[in-house]
Amino acid sequence: MSTNITDISQLDLDKRYTYADYLLWRFQESVELIKGKIFKMTPAPSTKHQEISVILTGEFYNYFKKHSCKAFSAPFDVRLSKSLDDKKTETVVQPDLCVICDLSKLDEKGCHGAPDLVVEILSPSTSAKDVNDKYQLYEENEVKEYWIVDPTNGTVLKYMLNNKGKYASDKLKGKEEVIQSSIFPDLEINLGEVFDDWK
Repeated sequence: MSTNITDISQLDLDKRYTYADYLLWRFQESVELIKGKIFKMTPAPSTKHQEISVILTGEFYNYFKKHSCKAFSAPFDVRLSKSLDDKKTETVVQPDLCVICDLSKLDEKGCHGAPDLVVEILSPSTSAKDVNDKYQLYEENEVKEYWIVDPTNGTVLKYMLNNKGKYASDKLKGKEEVIQSSIFPDLEINLGEVFDDWK
């Protein structure tokens, strides 16, 4: 039972937890749960990370305000579980940006089920999780499109779910290129504007 947990040091990081536990935690650190395991998030994203997030959030807002789908930026809980029971849900993540088209997945806690599009902006401390653990997680849960934004190299790698339920990658896009969504073909973002201040 995870009542009165006010400091992450009170938790056994080797133990498996559920979303029901997660809802009771009252410590300042941001964490994600992936298959019951706690992953600490960056205490505060870098200035570069935040700048890119704001630019992409603005681009998504301008596009999706005229669309039936909704875009959200972190912190926003996404529960990836087929069960509606919080005690059986072992995965809750906070993508940097996500787009949900099935609005029945939304509730006052966030999103229950896979978003259609997820964007993760790499940080040095979370890059392995985003490239490996979350790639596998999003593929397993059939997130249709996954972008990995690399602020250090000024690149975006886009993955699309194929008809076999596996991710196929697009060509790596750099600062002088435009990235286009596969599931929203008229969503195009000039990466020169995204990375311009960080040459």
